[in-house]
Amino acid sequence: MAKCPKCQYFSFDSGDRCRNCGYDFSLSLDLPADDLEIQRGTEPLGPLGDFSLQDTPNLPLFKPADPDAPLVTPAATPRAPLSVRRGAPAAVKPARPRPRPEADYEPRLALDTAEIPIVAPASRAAAPAVEASHDRPSAAGTGARLGAAAIDLVLLAGIDLMVLYFTLKICDLTFADVLLLPAAPLLSFLLLLDGGYLSTFVAAGGQTIGKMATGIRVVPADPAAPASERVTFGHAIVRAASYFVALAPAGIGFLPVFFGRERRGLHDRLADTRVIRA
Repeated sequence: MAKCPKCQYFSFDSGDRCRNCGYDFSLSLDLPADDLEIQRGTEPLGPLGDFSLQDTPNLPLFKPADPDAPLVTPAATPRAPLSVRRGAPAAVKPARPRPRPEADYEPRLALDTAEIPIVAPASRAAAPAVEASHDRPSAAGTGARLGAAAIDLVLLAGIDLMVLYFTLKICDLTFADVLLLPAAPLLSFLLLLDGGYLSTFVAAGGQTIGKMATGIRVVPADPAAPASERVTFGHAIVRAASYFVALAPAGIGFLPVFFGRERRGLHDRLADTRVIRA
């Protein structure tokens, strides 16, 4: 085995030059060959195997412990016990005594005084009825109801004519050919349209467009009901259908509108309604 003196390369070949750097061995001085020690198993392992931690003065943790030394070394200044360091409890403030009522005070009932007047039950029961009679609005006049009916009839007639006109236009007919249309379906549709107008407006606010113009309104006939109460949708439908019942005997069912204190026609009595001033 040869070692290059220039690059320190070990080679097992016997040559004149280094296989690593090409250095010529003849130019170097003859040096004794390095003698490598043979390991016997007792040598320290690793690059720092011969380094001893116990002989190093800068590493006190690796020094051998004194067997006679105590396990816990107290500090230079011992701390005060916990009972001494605990603060003193705060002083509890005494509760204030509640003021007692005066000894001569006695609660008195309202019945013991003579300031409250005694009212008879009969007079108290009669008072709301008198007030209700004064607060009850008066019935609508005949002129206002006739004006409202005329306005509603004009509106319904215009709506029916528009429906009839567009129906004839769709069928490519004229007004002279109106009899060619099927009467039953057309009349049924117009009746439903007119009845829906009368019942829906009355149920919504108690007023059709004609009644809005003349300042009257339909309300329930119950005297105990407030004037602002609305008519139910069922009563409004019955009232709209009762127009045909009142018209059937030559319009006799509308005669009570011109006479009587409440001016309730047959349609008002059947639907349990009345017409008042709005």
